[in-house]
Amino acid sequence: MKPHLNPGPVTATGSSHSPPHRCSRQGSRTGHSGQRRQRGAALLLALLTAALAATLSASSYWQQWQAWQIERSERQRVQSAWLLTGALDWARLILREDARASQIDHLAEPWAVPLQESRLNTFLAAQEQNPEALLTESFLSGRIHDMQARLNLRNLVEGSGEQMRLSPTGMASFAKLFQALGLPQEELLQFADRLQRTLQARPNATLLPQHFEQLQWLGLSPSTLQRLAEHATWLPERTALNLNTSGELALYASVPGLERAQAQRLVQQRERAHFTSLEQAAAAFGAASTHISAERFTLSSRYFLLQGQLRLDELTVQERSLVLREGINVRTVWRQRGGTSGQI
Repeated sequence: MKPHLNPGPVTATGSSHSPPHRCSRQGSRTGHSGQRRQRGAALLLALLTAALAATLSASSYWQQWQAWQIERSERQRVQSAWLLTGALDWARLILREDARASQIDHLAEPWAVPLQESRLNTFLAAQEQNPEALLTESFLSGRIHDMQARLNLRNLVEGSGEQMRLSPTGMASFAKLFQALGLPQEELLQFADRLQRTLQARPNATLLPQHFEQLQWLGLSPSTLQRLAEHATWLPERTALNLNTSGELALYASVPGLERAQAQRLVQQRERAHFTSLEQAAAAFGAASTHISAERFTLSSRYFLLQGQLRLDELTVQERSLVLREGINVRTVWRQRGGTSGQI
């Protein structure tokens, strides 16, 4: 006979209970898995919190940095404006004192000496315990140019009202200058015609060119203006050429019959001793002396261009001002300012 096997207690569903040790192992696995999931979720939450905090911190830092940069740029803009205004007043004072000293302008006078880039604390007396701490990174340079040392494009038209016409002497001078520089004569004729019609239509209009670069409005190309820049200018009225300060090409172009070699000799002679009267200057021109008249030539100037450059840390600001000197009074005609790096 086969021994009788007892299958153990049977549940209501007809299945027997699992052994106790097997159930405990399954519960242990479930508990460990749950703990691992909880630790993973906590770690992920901590990483997300850290990332959010870093993002908010970076955003706050960026906003603070931007606000600091804006404040710093505004401070530098105000400082540069005041410093360049002071430099302009200084240059005007030099021109005023020059007018008191002499009625003749030449290139050996103090106004004609350029200011090389210099640290500002060499000029300003600091009321600080440490003077070197004041504007140690601020540098100023500048120069005064005699604008009557250049041919004035406004001289192309003479007269007023119905009597306004192209000036024969002005056209001849600029035709000679254009030829010497290799510029097209057709462009000169076109510009002179447009200038005459513009002045006849609006002789006192505020929309007339104020700066030399604005002559593009009347037909001069940028390349032509670039070639003319050292020898020609645009002033609000007809002006005489200063024989003591004008360059070789300006002398050559303005005096009929004068050769380039003669103009070079005149400049060399003038460097040794400037002209003191128109009669003395006329004698130096030899056969061309008959064309030297007080209407077209002078030894004193009224219009000057002041150029200044200020370096303030990494910011560089340039300014140009046209001034008119009448007696000992010097007034500003226009000012133009712009940044070249770290621009305001």
